[in-house]
Amino acid sequence: MKKLKTSPKADGYRMPGEFEKHDGCWMIWPERPDNWRLGGKPAQKVFTKVAIAISEFEPVTMCVSNEQYENARNMLPAQIRVIEMSNNDSWMRDVGATFVINGKDVRGIDWTFNSWGGLVDGLYFPWDKDDQIAGKMCDIERLDCYRLDDFILEGGSIHVDGEGTLIVTEECLLSEGRNSTLSKEEIEEKLKENLNVEKIIWIPHGIYNDETNGHVDNILHYVAPGKVVLAWTEDQKDPQYKICQEAYSILSQAVDAKKRKLEIIKLDLPANVLITKEESEGVDAVNGTLPREEGDRLAASYANFYIANGGVLVPQFNDPKDKKAIETLQNVFPNHKVIGIFAREILLGGGNIHCITQQQPSASKK
Repeated sequence: MKKLKTSPKADGYRMPGEFEKHDGCWMIWPERPDNWRLGGKPAQKVFTKVAIAISEFEPVTMCVSNEQYENARNMLPAQIRVIEMSNNDSWMRDVGATFVINGKDVRGIDWTFNSWGGLVDGLYFPWDKDDQIAGKMCDIERLDCYRLDDFILEGGSIHVDGEGTLIVTEECLLSEGRNSTLSKEEIEEKLKENLNVEKIIWIPHGIYNDETNGHVDNILHYVAPGKVVLAWTEDQKDPQYKICQEAYSILSQAVDAKKRKLEIIKLDLPANVLITKEESEGVDAVNGTLPREEGDRLAASYANFYIANGGVLVPQFNDPKDKKAIETLQNVFPNHKVIGIFAREILLGGGNIHCITQQQPSASKK
């Protein structure tokens, strides 16, 4: 693996949309007892279901600590590649490589990771093992890699259309715990240079009470060039209402890099999901890790789905709106198989299906 000193834009590489062809999907096995209840056992069952579902459409690699390797290998079917990789937690979307392509080859971007805010408002310490994962992925796949020691970013904080447009939230990218020494304009330049985009659309906030400082992937999803799905509520008493209205207003007035107006599909949010007493008590109380308190509102959203080659995996919450979410996405993806997975155990850890997955795109669309 070469550690490149140039940039994807300078070298003619771009980040493709998630809806473009993949060579595979990467995940990390959950085990951290101060984040996942009961030592991660309930979450491991759901991660297994997600991996099996995705493997119907594309190869899946599960990265697992040495302590959990045998358990994971025995729980996962033979078609899942299981590799030993040290980690601090299991959010592959945020710690994994962001892959870029040029029509012939794939390369990786290794952003600096600091646990969603470092010593300002990060969610755990240390995070050094997580910060090594993207580089290790590139080594394993024999892909050249761009390492950014001077820029902090998580994969869940960006959504691209593959044709020059990026959508982000101000709440996350301008947060004090990430790149506070850079101006908004300087952050834009970093994003344009490394993702090879021309237009960045900023929305103010992500989902209410999202501990990642409002990652865009929980409120919005690019489903095709010029087409986005947006989490939505009509409940004016909910703090999420204003957030959705602001996002819709900006997106509906925006023009993308190809001078298109965006088509916006609203995806109703589930009813509020709160942590139960039993769930709270199942998590180890450790200083320096965000506690899981009874009654806390979780950032539940159907927009946190994963697009595979011919499949879409959407979170389910045992909510009356579960079925409508699947129907809406089936209309958006008529040629895909839309699969619902009960994802409360992932949500309890602080994210959802999109957060625990990272696609590795194909070099070309063929």
